[in-house]
Amino acid sequence: MCAIMGFSTKKLDKHEIWEYFDRTLSRGPDMSKIMDTGSGWLCFHRLAIMGLTEAGMQPFELDGDMVVCNGELYGFRPLKRQLTEKGYEFKSGSDCEIILPLYREYGLSMFAKLDAEFAMIIYDHKTDSLIAARDPIGIRPLFYGYLDDGGIVFASEAKNLIGLCKEVCPFPPGHYYADGKFVRYADLTTVTEYCHDNLETVCRTIRNKLIAGVDKRLDADAPLGFLLSGGLDSSLVCAISALVLGKKIRTFAIGMDKDAIDLKYAREVADYIGADHTEVYMTRQQVLDTLEEVISLLGTYDITTIRASMGMYLCCKAIHEQTDIRVLLTGEISDELFGYKYTDFAPSPEAFQQEAKKRVDELYMYDVLRADRCISANSLEARVPFGDLDFVKYVMNIDPAMKVNTYDMGKYLLRHAFEKDHLLPDDILWRQKAAFSDAVGHSMVDDLKEYAETKYTDAEFEEKRKKYDFAQPFTKESLLYREIFEKYYPGQAPMVKDFWMPNKSWKGCDVNDPSARVLSNYGESGT
Repeated sequence: MCAIMGFSTKKLDKHEIWEYFDRTLSRGPDMSKIMDTGSGWLCFHRLAIMGLTEAGMQPFELDGDMVVCNGELYGFRPLKRQLTEKGYEFKSGSDCEIILPLYREYGLSMFAKLDAEFAMIIYDHKTDSLIAARDPIGIRPLFYGYLDDGGIVFASEAKNLIGLCKEVCPFPPGHYYADGKFVRYADLTTVTEYCHDNLETVCRTIRNKLIAGVDKRLDADAPLGFLLSGGLDSSLVCAISALVLGKKIRTFAIGMDKDAIDLKYAREVADYIGADHTEVYMTRQQVLDTLEEVISLLGTYDITTIRASMGMYLCCKAIHEQTDIRVLLTGEISDELFGYKYTDFAPSPEAFQQEAKKRVDELYMYDVLRADRCISANSLEARVPFGDLDFVKYVMNIDPAMKVNTYDMGKYLLRHAFEKDHLLPDDILWRQKAAFSDAVGHSMVDDLKEYAETKYTDAEFEEKRKKYDFAQPFTKESLLYREIFEKYYPGQAPMVKDFWMPNKSWKGCDVNDPSARVLSNYGESGT
């Protein structure tokens, strides 16, 4: 991960900027620079992953143009060779050094050509203006706001803009900003015609595209590690990675000290694939002591995101403090594509498809935000194979009648795709899903709820929650989170669209807690 900021004006001088920019120093603790564009500023905190020498430090420059980018550009080596043949010279091994030559060759159409997860800001010296863009899913974070003089500011995180801008807005994924307008350059989720391949062809394609998505994310000059929950998604990423690399990988799992459901499954997977496995334990007191810190780094009040972040943050904290690992592969984005426990209740294939579209379109506010902040706060970089653009586009285009759960097994297509490979034990491949926030230990969610109950009487809860017109808290737990959020991000609740919840309009999903545990079909998932 890295941190970037871009100012279109010089309302603030260089010394004033540091105060806001250094709020995200953990994203890039290796080197820092603020560069004068002439009419504004470009800022960069570096976490060195590709091209580890100082030559890879940004901003990069080319004939007056400049760029800062937090991202990974997959397949950059062949692009670099092509650009070299056109006469461009490169000084580093950084993938991001190819951006300005690409911009010179293709202009704004460049963004649609990238196979990448990125947030970037370009200074175009010819127009004396900033251009910004974000990847189609929003895996890398970017926010913006306006200064009193009308100038625009872009930043990696909302916290960079608090106190600078009256309103902080998330930069929309799959868009670029140029000439004062946001333009959508990529749309992965709007499907005009479904793919009608048969089951075996679909599963074979899922298999091949996921392996390719994992493979390209193993390219790093810094040490790699893997988050392993013991669930299907992270287990597949780890098993594929071990196979592709042909060597022992380092895996990490976390659980509560007394009832962690998934630690035993993670250990089983690690043993099966021959991983160097580390278990991290957390206690009730640790969870409560870390709660405010986690909400402040997340920039959200969403219940699901906060619950699921507790374990992830503490696991990444241990990795940062006890290892030399810089890059972590994770299993996010599978649920949105293949279904949650609640999507078993989808009333029709088309309803399932529209829910998947909604979830993928909103990922940047929920699971993707969680993974980014928990990992980057510990000076690590996240890579998400299930977010591979080719993979996402293909799965979204599969006939939803094939994706709905008519198999008595969620995510059947993904499981069947790897059935013959025996990359995982059968009991892992065919195990029902448990929610990560529950799987680290049912007691963790219970502890958070109980703690919230001690903070307010029923009367206080009713009085305080009514202060909020937008995304009004509906439980004491949600009120607690909102009050902590407002302490660090006052008045910025619309940054998050709403609470992540099952689709309440579906029969069986009208619940008042986002945990899958409250659904009638949870069954044996949490054992």
